[in-house]
Amino acid sequence: MSSPVASRRFPRWVFGEGSEPDPRFTLANERTFLAWIRTALALIACGVALEAVAPPMQPQLRLTAAVLLIVLGLLTPVQAWFAWSRDERAMRHGRPLTAPSLMVPLAVGTAITGALLLAALLLR
Repeated sequence: MSSPVASRRFPRWVFGEGSEPDPRFTLANERTFLAWIRTALALIACGVALEAVAPPMQPQLRLTAAVLLIVLGLLTPVQAWFAWSRDERAMRHGRPLTAPSLMVPLAVGTAITGALLLAALLLR
């Protein structure tokens, strides 16, 4: 049963379900979402900086690394939104939280970017 306050909160498909969890948990979930947004901004900024500053390295590998960082930065907020909503619904229904799904793609993407930049430096 949703309260009148819950019916005015966005998105309804999240806040209109279950019962209101402890506010500390909801606020922690929001802080986690915002941390992923900051991560996305940093990824995008690094990708743009690689091309804007154009450090002396192999250009094609630098461009590939920059594009990979920007793509990771674009995908991160989308995944963060789904993780936030999934976790909020789980808390509202008293279910356990799901495993983080962003860590593997970001770790692999960051490792690939690092390898590309290392190769770009060594091949200049």
